[in-house]
Amino acid sequence: MSFVSRFAGCAWGALAATALAASAVAQPMSLRDHLFGAPQDERNFATPDVARFVPEAGEPFVLDRSAGREVYMKFEASPEIWALNPTPGPRGDVIYKDDMGEPILRATRLGGLTLFTPDRPEGMAAAYMGQGPALRPPPVFSASALLQSFTQASGRAGRAAGRSLLFQAENFPPGAAALIADAATLVGEAFVEVAATGDRGRRQLARFGKVRFDLGRNPVAEAKGDTVKITIAPERGLAGRPSSHRIAAALTKR
Repeated sequence: MSFVSRFAGCAWGALAATALAASAVAQPMSLRDHLFGAPQDERNFATPDVARFVPEAGEPFVLDRSAGREVYMKFEASPEIWALNPTPGPRGDVIYKDDMGEPILRATRLGGLTLFTPDRPEGMAAAYMGQGPALRPPPVFSASALLQSFTQASGRAGRAAGRSLLFQAENFPPGAAALIADAATLVGEAFVEVAATGDRGRRQLARFGKVRFDLGRNPVAEAKGDTVKITIAPERGLAGRPSSHRIAAALTKR
């Protein structure tokens, strides 16, 4: 099936971020138990696979480990769900990295969780605050719903680029629609991220006129001429589309 949307310069409604409601817990739980597990005789209640954390400074986030090895993370005010790759670190730590290989979280066996951000590259502690909802992209049940997602995303990207942008996807299986729509949202986020860097970033964006979504074995973001190509691997779930940071890197690469 083929879906195409064009941004015409009109105002558009911002995507509504998924509401994240954390349920209260009766007693504190160590992060060590949450991430690494504790002996059965030390557990007084079930350990949640999805939890809400609040850093020392900045925005609360949800960490979702309910999908097995795949670990997802989402800041409450952002539409992006990050697919993180857990890797072993020094002293038995676990480092959670994004698809650019950048560390996002570090968990220690002593119960500490450190969040790394561009503003705090040295990291800051994050406290466990309770259970959270599973992180999944909103479902897309029809071609018109996907077209609406494209219209919103192309509008956001087009405003950042200062020109009309064509979003196009062809020959996708119906079950991949939600992932395509989510990837389109991340393209919009990437355009805004690059535009926020200043005049040079906006000049780089002005050369693009089309965003094309294709199927592949691995997620890829690349820019050639006036086209941004996003390759999606639906069988990999949320890890099967490039993050906004990876897309932004492709937009600024000459």
